[in-house]
Amino acid sequence: MRRFLVLQLRPETEAADEEFGAFLARGGLTEAEVHRIRLDQRPLPALSLGDYAGIIVGGGPGCVSDPPETKDPLEARIEADVMGLMPEVLARDMPFLGCCYGMGILGATLGAPVGKGRYGEPIGGVDCTVTEAGAADPLLAGLPGSFRALVGHKEAVEALPAGAVHLVASDTCPFQMIRAGANVYATQFHPEAQGENFANRIEIYKHRGYFDPSEAAALTAACLAEDVTVPQLILSRFVERCRATPVADTKPGK
Repeated sequence: MRRFLVLQLRPETEAADEEFGAFLARGGLTEAEVHRIRLDQRPLPALSLGDYAGIIVGGGPGCVSDPPETKDPLEARIEADVMGLMPEVLARDMPFLGCCYGMGILGATLGAPVGKGRYGEPIGGVDCTVTEAGAADPLLAGLPGSFRALVGHKEAVEALPAGAVHLVASDTCPFQMIRAGANVYATQFHPEAQGENFANRIEIYKHRGYFDPSEAAALTAACLAEDVTVPQLILSRFVERCRATPVADTKPGK
């Protein structure tokens, strides 16, 4: 059995453990199926990507678009570790799902502008719309054409990367989900998250510039009131598709 590689970027243990539990629960994964690496605790070791069924990258407080000289050294190293995987991921067309932070990683790798000036979204629920191309995508086909998702990000991809497919949009952030090749996905929304996950993150990150700390209680109540179901179906479909993908289909050049 090929395992899933789950890369986590959050340096707060409570947040990392909660996110990992959400990936397992909403993705339909067991711990035995997963190789979990917390990149805040150690650099990325040498890996053979062909040993894995797929890669899931979680969110984190870092921003790809921050000037290098202003980046926290740990966040800079984590970013470099993940970015260093992307050329092989794209060459293999390796099943990959980058969640929130992963949108910046994939966009930057493909040469798209990533920044804080246009499409950042406050913490909370947002209406997402599936594009025509999205409706034909294996992860979205047959799902509702619009759905609620949980977001909260300071930076965003500002233009569709060359060669990428636009799958999901929102009024406040046009690029909520994209695909490169047949198997490399990124979502700006959090496919693993429900209201209770965001309630936890609001408490942990309330002094990280996402919102005024005085708004924490109201934001928590709003997130707990959200009915979010479709994003986790996208995550679970990604997992099932990876399980069904033969090893040969993820070789370089395929």
